[in-house]
Order: sequence, then structure tokens, then C-alpha cells
Amino acid sequence: MKYRVLLSDDAEDDIAELLTYLLPLAGEKVARRYVDRLIDHCYSFEAFPARGIVSEKRPGLRLVGYRRRATIAFRVTSDTVTIVRIFNKGRNVDFEDELESL
Repeated sequence: MKYRVLLSDDAEDDIAELLTYLLPLAGEKVARRYVDRLIDHCYSFEAFPARGIVSEKRPGLRLVGYRRRATIAFRVTSDTVTIVRIFNKGRNVDFEDELESL
């Protein structure tokens, strides 16, 4: 069974902010390649969404790392995976506070 993968508005904002952050640090080619691969990783949840760890603070919220640089927060329903937020290392210092609001 393939799941439908959706990015929340917050996740899309996180991706845009990440790209803006990376562009001056890594250059356009490297920054876009990293962000594109991160997005591809999110869409790979369509085949196997039951991965990562389940948040103790938010039942139903799963967390999975990406290349030791990002944490993807998502929820799985009967046929849909919703990417709720994408936290990049060094960008979201209030990670625990952010989880509280999900």
C-alpha cells in the first residue's frame, strides 16, 4: 500500500527557511541539492511510514532523523503521511518547545 505524503504549511516554511539559510553558506547548487534530497526523503515515507521514534510528549507524532542534520516530525493516518515540521540542526534552538505546539 502506498501512502499519500503531504507537507504542512509549517513544513513548507521550514524548507524555505532552510534553503535561505544554506544558500550563502553552501552555494546554490549544494543548498538546492541538499533540500531536494531532504524533500525526496520525506516523500519516501509513501512506501514505509512506520519508522522513526514515537514522541513521548505527543502521541501519534513520529520523529526521524535525516543525515544527522535534520529531524522530520510527521503523523501517519490510515492512508496519509503528513510532514508536520522539519527541524534543522542549529536552526531551531527551542526544539522541545516546538514539539509542545504540535
